[in-house]
Amino acid sequence: MDFQVPTMAEYASRGEVPDVLFWVGCSGSFDERAQKITRAVAKLLHHAGVRFAVLGTEESCTGDPAKRAGNEFLFQMQAMMNIQVLNGYGVRKIVTACPHCFNTLKNEYPELGGNYEVVHHSELLQSLFAEGKIKVQGGSFQGKKITFHDPCYLGRGNGVYEAPRIVLEKLDAALSEMKRSKAKGFCCGAGGAQMFKEPEKGSKDVNVERTEEALALQPDIIAVGCPFCMTMMTDGVKNFNKEETVKVMDIAELIAKAAEL
Repeated sequence: MDFQVPTMAEYASRGEVPDVLFWVGCSGSFDERAQKITRAVAKLLHHAGVRFAVLGTEESCTGDPAKRAGNEFLFQMQAMMNIQVLNGYGVRKIVTACPHCFNTLKNEYPELGGNYEVVHHSELLQSLFAEGKIKVQGGSFQGKKITFHDPCYLGRGNGVYEAPRIVLEKLDAALSEMKRSKAKGFCCGAGGAQMFKEPEKGSKDVNVERTEEALALQPDIIAVGCPFCMTMMTDGVKNFNKEETVKVMDIAELIAKAAEL
């Protein structure tokens, strides 16, 4: 990237608060594939002239995996540490590319004293398009067949179905829906801390089942809005040896590429 992403500490040293805190999340920080999503979001925010910052080394896990795995004590410890940092900086608005972070920060932090306006990156991108701060030509995606996989914590968990689709429609591509989509969406297999353990014995892995549904549409691209879904759907595509013909890409990556950032 040809620009430096400022930290909240840097803003605070000038006595300022940015408009938005970009919550990167564990996947976006440490997973090599998800780091590309992080860069795409940062490029789009910078391109749109949004005053944003990250916590950098002061950001810790939201506690979502601990809570889903049943360790409420660890979750509250992690959450309280984050809330202390966020409140210390006077954070008001948070954007994140991870629906797990989004759901936890939005719905589970308030009862512990962390009250913020939390948006998923697809929602912020939708508003930036509406304000004319981002414009794209279909470009390399014109006429491509795209299917969008709804992340559980974004869709069924928080009712955000339209924002990602409105953003994807800007690509001038053909958007086709899987039978199980929106309110009837089907999990990629990573939710509920399942991401961090081996699957139980059964006839088929969940991500294989979901990838089958997506591949049945013969898409060029499976679009996702979650780093966990990215891992599971990518593994699913590899399972069917389709990685050369079907790409799994995050919404932000698609828009950043179309905008030639």
